[in-house]
Amino acid sequence: MCGIFCLLSLSPTQFEWDKTVYEHLKRRGPNLSQDLTVRSTIPCYQCVFSAHVLHLRGLLTPQPVEDSRGNALVWNGEIFGGVPVMLEENDTAVVSQRLSSCSSPAEILSVLSTIRGPWGFVYYQKAGDYLWFGRDFLGRRSLLWKFDAEVKALTLTSVAVHSAGPVASAWQEVPAAGVYRIDLKAVSEAGCVTFEVYPWAYGENDPFYSCPQTISESVPSGCTAVINRSGLALTSPVCPLNTSLPESLNEEETHPNAQPSDQDLEQLPAGTERGEAVNRLIDVLSEAVRRRVQALPFRVQDDSPPSNDNASIAILFSGGIDSMILAALADRHIPAHQPIDLLNVAFKLQVPKKQKESAKKPVKHKDKPTECNTDGAESQTSSPFDVPDRITGIAGLKELQHLYPERSWRFVEINVTTEELQKIRQERICHLVHPLDTVLDDSIGCAVWFATRGAGFITEDSGQEPFTSSAKVILTGMGADEQLAGYSRHRVRFKTSGHLGLIQELAMELARIPSRNLGRDDRVIGDHGKEARFPYLDEDVVSYLNSLPVWEKADLSLPRGIGEKLLLRLAARQLGLGQSAVLPKRAMQFGSRIAKMEDHREKASDKCTRLLTG
Repeated sequence: MCGIFCLLSLSPTQFEWDKTVYEHLKRRGPNLSQDLTVRSTIPCYQCVFSAHVLHLRGLLTPQPVEDSRGNALVWNGEIFGGVPVMLEENDTAVVSQRLSSCSSPAEILSVLSTIRGPWGFVYYQKAGDYLWFGRDFLGRRSLLWKFDAEVKALTLTSVAVHSAGPVASAWQEVPAAGVYRIDLKAVSEAGCVTFEVYPWAYGENDPFYSCPQTISESVPSGCTAVINRSGLALTSPVCPLNTSLPESLNEEETHPNAQPSDQDLEQLPAGTERGEAVNRLIDVLSEAVRRRVQALPFRVQDDSPPSNDNASIAILFSGGIDSMILAALADRHIPAHQPIDLLNVAFKLQVPKKQKESAKKPVKHKDKPTECNTDGAESQTSSPFDVPDRITGIAGLKELQHLYPERSWRFVEINVTTEELQKIRQERICHLVHPLDTVLDDSIGCAVWFATRGAGFITEDSGQEPFTSSAKVILTGMGADEQLAGYSRHRVRFKTSGHLGLIQELAMELARIPSRNLGRDDRVIGDHGKEARFPYLDEDVVSYLNSLPVWEKADLSLPRGIGEKLLLRLAARQLGLGQSAVLPKRAMQFGSRIAKMEDHREKASDKCTRLLTG
């Protein structure tokens, strides 16, 4: 994972790029930083590249990578399949070698279409004077762009800096609708920038289809995007969404307010097809986790084995079904002697004045968490950090300790006060969330930033000890709800429009996940010099879930806590999980209680004034 940057200047005078973004990029890649400038007088342009490397695989490879032909690559990605990468190899070097051998657009598209895994890149192709860039099909890595018409400069970067005034609105996310090529000869003569778009190969009826109009809406002011005239396209790495409708299935909710238990899952009709679907989901998801937990920091020059005290993998952990399944599957593929860190964030609850006055017992440690019974219920001991995700997280920890007693599961209690939240939001998080700007982006961005920093407490025999997770790879459950109808809005849509409405809602969720979630989360997590990995968004997992009819993935006629993400809940029971298999969905902003710290009258879609600077 890296912080990448490219500035294309069409001015004959040397243009200095804004170094205020440099520190943000450097935090993403703390192991090595390097710049490269490419200049041409005829045609007239200048490309300034800057790359900041987080070393996770193979030999430490400096970026930008410049080959013998004068091509230059900055790459922010991981190869988890499609292209072979040996243990001692670095995937940036592998991609550079493959692109170097390409002499036509079709060959470049073939290389990019083959890669399985998240990526964002900028590639200077000297022969022909071309600049290529883009994000992977699902947009799992951030790439932003803006164009400054006054100095004729286009900037591409992993992360930007939020500033007050009209400049702030100039940044936009590069749409994950394909890859883009700039003909540097043509644009230097014209003085303005036109992007040739090479879209993903799907038809207009496919839910992932992004029409040229959608792309043009995100193009920086002063630039133009056109679909390439040759009709070339990238090959989609996932299969289309199954849009078939059931002939006769119940579309009425039953007992919507019932309190489910894990036994309710046992009583559902099994059926051969459903059993096979559960097994297949476990298989593809397990393989997705394996790819991500075994592609870990490896240095051939270092002969010492990994320390038993330091975890290489951490999981964003609420104790809910998504993170519990990731933990259970990670246990399969990580040696039992290595710890796994479970990162659990809580924002300090505001204690009512009457309760403050009635409290008489002193607290031994201001950040001490609640004590929970084995079933996850609160005990009589209370703490301002007794948020729902802390309670279910501790209950989930006990499940994991019971199922996998050989493993050291380190439950990291990350407690955030109002004062620290406000300070870090203004210093760091407002820049990382940008250009997104809603109340929801603020809540999720802040929660994820503090969680993935990994600084908190763990409970030892001697009591609570300060602890900071050393893990550089963070597994997250992003993508499970979008594919398996996990949100309350899916149930609402099903209730009003049946299976057809639900399919349409899921299609929309999948299409907008790059712009709503993934770029933001990559920027926020990368700020700690750590890498986000999304097993639920592995291409094979997405393809498998897309291939299933909607009623096999979810049955929203069943009560909340069972019907949504039904296939995943059945998989959880098969893996031996208990009450966590039937926990209803609770969004991170509510489970961590960050939403309770701010103005309760706000809507999630409102623009967030707290993200403004200056």
